[in-house]
Amino acid sequence: MNQLLYEGRTLVGMVSSIIRQDTMHVLYNRLDWERMFRLADYHRVANVVYLSVLGKGDALPDRWRDRFFERYQEALLFGENCEESFRELLMWLDMREVSCTLLTSISMRELYKLPETAENTPVQILLDEENYLLAKGYLVDLGYETDQIYKGYGERMKRISGVSVILYHKLPFRTSGYIKNMQKILEDSYIREPYLNIRELPAESEFIFRMAKAVYGYVSDELRLREVLDLQIFHRAWREEINWEAVQKKLEDFQVDELGEKLLRISYMWFGDKKDNYFTDQPEDVTVYDILEDRLLTQGTINRESDMQALRLEKAIKKEIEREKRGEGRELYWEKITDSFRVFRKKLRWIFPDYHYMSSIYPMVERLPVLLPFFWGVRGVRLFFRLFIK
Repeated sequence: MNQLLYEGRTLVGMVSSIIRQDTMHVLYNRLDWERMFRLADYHRVANVVYLSVLGKGDALPDRWRDRFFERYQEALLFGENCEESFRELLMWLDMREVSCTLLTSISMRELYKLPETAENTPVQILLDEENYLLAKGYLVDLGYETDQIYKGYGERMKRISGVSVILYHKLPFRTSGYIKNMQKILEDSYIREPYLNIRELPAESEFIFRMAKAVYGYVSDELRLREVLDLQIFHRAWREEINWEAVQKKLEDFQVDELGEKLLRISYMWFGDKKDNYFTDQPEDVTVYDILEDRLLTQGTINRESDMQALRLEKAIKKEIEREKRGEGRELYWEKITDSFRVFRKKLRWIFPDYHYMSSIYPMVERLPVLLPFFWGVRGVRLFFRLFIK
């Protein structure tokens, strides 16, 4: 079995045992804990894994036990500080009349049975370019630092206390169809009381955002276990209250409704209650879920993709990436031309200095400016003989 796939499935089992509150037999002594920590940290579930390895004695080296504990401790500190920090940020944005939209809500943490197993990013905030820079500057003043950059879209900012926030100045999608449909979702946002400039998405729209983003992450091989887990927990909490016909229609507009359903179902296979109908009502042919699982857990290393919606979206993303590369190539070309022209002008100014410089060396130029070209020649001859004499 592929090593990354084996480690991925082991990681899913560890996280699932805590979320479901059941037991799982893991050969802890046979695991490469450095790789497991890096994998868990990449998928942002290291705090959950720490609970899974408690009481395992010498199976886990102290060094890596401490690293897992650091992530767990960050989650605990986050729980103590997140609401206050989040309220402080929103109040500052509102007082300065900074208009923004909360793409995901802080209430996500409350949906976990064990709050300390939630992620340390309560919200994702969308702002325009100008307000993005203002908000980032404010967070820097509060002690936040850039933790991860989403090139062209925004960044994740983190404070020592463990609290982190994702700021976007552009929706994190490349394809025009995705952006167009996501902008329609944003139209459903409403003012979050008691603020005047802060908007948030209703549960239905937030679920669509999470689902569409998860699908996009899957086809670009950037989907993390945390996003799959959040999707399952959010769906479980709201599925009795959301208008699923409306959700289905909007996901059809994204052209990811079928693939989204597969991701949701596998999230229940991994983390859901075994008595839940999303777990028990499985299709006879589970090959498609094996393909999805292999690709997701290996970040695309194993890719036997057969889903038409995934292939279509993947093709559209690659097309946009190629277009961006061509654009970057043109920009680099013109930058080289501009740089060459700048160097040429600099050399030209050195060979033919301006009037003020020449008149300070040759007073005759100040009295008779028409002699400027003549003294350029005189200066050139002097420089040439100076080089020759040396």
